[in-house]
Amino acid sequence: MKKTVILIILCSLSFILSPSAIVFAVEVAPRISDREIIEGLANIRGDVKELRAEIKRLEDGQKALEKRFDDMNNSVNKRFDDMNNSVNKRFDDVNKRFDTLQWMLGLFITVALFLTGIMGRILWNQQKKLTQIETSLEVQKEEVSFLKTLIEKLQSLIEKLLPPRGVL
Repeated sequence: MKKTVILIILCSLSFILSPSAIVFAVEVAPRISDREIIEGLANIRGDVKELRAEIKRLEDGQKALEKRFDDMNNSVNKRFDDMNNSVNKRFDDVNKRFDTLQWMLGLFITVALFLTGIMGRILWNQQKKLTQIETSLEVQKEEVSFLKTLIEKLQSLIEKLLPPRGVL
């Protein structure tokens, strides 16, 4: 067991201390020339310019969309205002109609009350006259009845004063 542990420690130390171990840890990059670096930078600058142009195009597109949205929003607001004005006008028309209807109804009620008053007055006068006529008829009936009784009494008195019928 001691031999195995010592063997493992020695192997690990040799691996760490050997120059081949460093080679395994780092990969050697190929040499890049200045020309390749400049070409790479030029490509990167071209890509940056393209990206800037794309960003500008996207910003312009966003501005165009915002303008279209504002135009559409203004159009919708204008339509809404027009519709609101139209609805308000219709309500005003309906209010005018109700005012006219209220005026006509008031006039109709006034005329109906006036006619009812006239008819009530006429009926009152007729009832008053009828009561006077009935009173006078009652008085006349009593007078006629009184006259009848007087006539009957007078006839009976005349009959008593006249000689019997077969005598003359």
